[in-house]
Amino acid sequence: MTESIQVSALARVEGEGGLYIGVDNGRITEVKLNIYEPPRFFEGFLRGRYLQEVPDITARICGICPVAYQMSSVRALEHALGVTVTPAIRQLRRLFYCAEYIESHALHIYMLQAPDLLGHESALSLATEAPEVVHNALRLKKIGNQLLAAIGGRSVHPVNTRVGGFYCWPSPARLAELESEMTWALSFSRQTVKWAAGLPYPDLEVDYEFVAQHHPDEYAFLEGDILNSAGELSPEADFDRVYLEQHVQHSTALHSHTPQGKSYLVGPLARFNLNFDQLGEAAASSAADIKLAPPLRNPYKSLLARAVELVEVTDEALRILQVFRAEGESFIDFELKAGEGGAVSEAPRGSLYHRYRLDEQGRIEFARIMPPTAQNLARIEADLWQLEPQILSKPQADATLLCEELIRAYDPCISCSVHFLTLEIDRR
Repeated sequence: MTESIQVSALARVEGEGGLYIGVDNGRITEVKLNIYEPPRFFEGFLRGRYLQEVPDITARICGICPVAYQMSSVRALEHALGVTVTPAIRQLRRLFYCAEYIESHALHIYMLQAPDLLGHESALSLATEAPEVVHNALRLKKIGNQLLAAIGGRSVHPVNTRVGGFYCWPSPARLAELESEMTWALSFSRQTVKWAAGLPYPDLEVDYEFVAQHHPDEYAFLEGDILNSAGELSPEADFDRVYLEQHVQHSTALHSHTPQGKSYLVGPLARFNLNFDQLGEAAASSAADIKLAPPLRNPYKSLLARAVELVEVTDEALRILQVFRAEGESFIDFELKAGEGGAVSEAPRGSLYHRYRLDEQGRIEFARIMPPTAQNLARIEADLWQLEPQILSKPQADATLLCEELIRAYDPCISCSVHFLTLEIDRR
């Protein structure tokens, strides 16, 4: 047993950071998820920008979930202006969001977490054993990207989103071409749920405080109030008054907590547990096929929640593709005025909150963005504390891998780079 373990330049998680675990006399004394990547100051350089610049700027925060940043930003700005979009615009926004869920969940399930669970160092290694699985996963991700491009103009950092709607309607012919591909995507997503149910998951049960957007009539990811494990609902505009941020010394990312100082969990596990009854027939049926129902409290099994959500979003995307008709203008005109508004949408990784204050010319005076990964950092550290018996009983290489796998199960987006973790266990 060496005194420390270090793992640097890990792929399969976005961003740069490190994990420090201190051990003294056979007990863990310290757990720090060190986020040392330089801060990016998006909230600062949004100030003074015209409101229609905000969706394109915030999309650059993430290359995997730019739609989430665009949807949270435009809805917050629309709340500030008192704008209500048409049913057709809302429907297209949900289709747009489905596309992002498809490509993001396919990436995480098959390329990022599954190799861990199956004992492979990467998706390339997994492909040597299961080439058909990886081939189909890439096809599924491509379908999500194609739908993103059809609606947003391109698949990475789309450019068609604006406050009030979209700059133009997508081509009906292009959407029609994707119907057959989405039919296949739904079928493969159902297979994904069954495949995921057979994966070997480490044992860990956590009593989480779940937080997620909730809508009584649909599986929420675009609109709704904020629901927690106690069944309490809060208006989405009040998110930053109910869930608070603080600086911690070992991180350039903020940590989030409840007013009582407790960490909480956002993301697929939270959505699955809080919104299970809002799942559509296809997703509910797929969950029933593998006897999966709340409570689901194993963070490693967030993959199962993502798989069920894949069925949900491919099913909804197919239904919208079959019925969508562009009606009227693709955006709502509005008058500029001073105002303030906040909104939440559910990024694939969890609740994403934006708040903006505008002056009379429509320029940003104040901006606040609370990304899901930042909200989950304190919760990840708490989960690592709960792994103490397993960490201390394993050889250092195995303990290191167990910690890495837990962090990867969260699908953290520290930034849009490719390196993440340095793990050091200091045993004294």
